[in-house]
Amino acid sequence: MRNRLMRLPETTCLKTTDKGQQTEQACCRYLQQQGLKLVEKNYRTRGGEIDLIMRDQNTLVFVEVRYRNSRAYGGAVESVNYSKQQRILKTAQHYCQQYNIDQPIRIDIVGMQTGQGKQYEFEWVKNALQAD
Repeated sequence: MRNRLMRLPETTCLKTTDKGQQTEQACCRYLQQQGLKLVEKNYRTRGGEIDLIMRDQNTLVFVEVRYRNSRAYGGAVESVNYSKQQRILKTAQHYCQQYNIDQPIRIDIVGMQTGQGKQYEFEWVKNALQAD
């Protein structure tokens, strides 16, 4: 899915962590509007973090949220490099082992950027990473 718009709250000069939380919240609302249910936010291990864990019917979905101001240096989705992909995969595997998950899983990436009129544009890549 591409280019869904959501209005940004009126803010000025946000800290990086505040901006990250704001974009993750907007992404979560967007995915909920698409029918997903929130399970957990910001699951952390020593090796990495999963921004959002959601349920899409009977599938557990691990979501990496990426934000970019513009596409000048590549899009948000493209910024998930090999090293980041490996951390996401290991963290998702850790979660599944920790909670004895026995159901289908999927790893999605949602790229966001600020579009015209201070609205978020979303690029949702389902099943972006495959666990071996």
